[in-house]
Amino acid sequence: MKRTVRTAASALAVTGLALGLGACSEVAEKAADQVDKSVNETYEVTYEVSGKNLESIDYHAGGGTAMEPKVESEKKPAAPWKKTVTLKGIMPPAVMPISLDPADLTCKVIYQGKVIKEAKAEQAMAGGCVAVSPVVG
Repeated sequence: MKRTVRTAASALAVTGLALGLGACSEVAEKAADQVDKSVNETYEVTYEVSGKNLESIDYHAGGGTAMEPKVESEKKPAAPWKKTVTLKGIMPPAVMPISLDPADLTCKVIYQGKVIKEAKAEQAMAGGCVAVSPVVG
């Protein structure tokens, strides 16, 4: 009798483990699908820069990879400056202005009509405006 109980308990444990692993693989599969969607989804952002004496503006333009985005540059742009780009997946939107007169400098990243990152004056010069990709999460 004890042997039958142990055999039944072992069978139940194995069945429970198999079901648990099946549930874990389903969760992992859903997570992988979400990552694939985030990596492949495209989105549009608009960069805006205002200020005086702009020397250059560097920005992520959509090429390259998330870890090594292609950076494009405009020299001596007229202010206010505005550019809309299409980025992919987890690539962070970023615009980095350089000005000889940073006191009036402002940069913004706009997604779906909302400012998702803004920096002014020295903060805009030091690090520009770098936001987290809006398709992450």
